[in-house]
Amino acid sequence: MEIKGNTVTVNKSDEALFSFFTQVGNFEQLMPESTQKFEVDGDSFLFALKGMPEIRLVLKDKTEFSDVTLGAASGKLPFTLSSKIDKIDDNQSNVQLIFKGEFNAMMAMMVKKPLTSFIDTLTENIAKL
Repeated sequence: MEIKGNTVTVNKSDEALFSFFTQVGNFEQLMPESTQKFEVDGDSFLFALKGMPEIRLVLKDKTEFSDVTLGAASGKLPFTLSSKIDKIDDNQSNVQLIFKGEFNAMMAMMVKKPLTSFIDTLTENIAKL
């Protein structure tokens, strides 16, 4: 399953955004208001949204100034969340979040709507940076 967020333009350089996304604690600024827990541990963070189980994301991969990929800490439900950064000029960049997960059909049906909403909220908050 793949969910692509909208592409948003941010008044920050690609370098600044790359730095922001590689410091996983910064994701707290992007979380929805319904976040009940957010804890950073090295290159990972744990968060819980109201009515959902806790999820731990780990920094998995990064390509300087263009991509930062977080992934599930557990192999039970493998997924990634990538931040694709595209430089416009020295002070502006486009950002798109892409979620990729390996779920069975029933699970995909159950999680698609809340995940899409989550990605949309993160994207809206990125646009405010």
